[in-house]
Amino acid sequence: MAGTTNFVQECPTCGRGLQIRVAYLGRKVACQHCEGQFQACDPESSLYPPSDSSLTLLRRAQELLDSSDS
Repeated sequence: MAGTTNFVQECPTCGRGLQIRVAYLGRKVACQHCEGQFQACDPESSLYPPSDSSLTLLRRAQELLDSSDS
């Protein structure tokens, strides 16, 4: 679509950078790669999740995997 403006936002589930249309700001969107759902928000905003959000998620996943081994 000509004239469409996009921004890049990291998927909080898989960590991939996604191009999201500005028209979707504030809406719930789904990652094309992992189908994780999240709210599209401006990366320049103070409300945007910290850049290490995917690292926190990976640490939590590892904790859960470690606890299931017990």
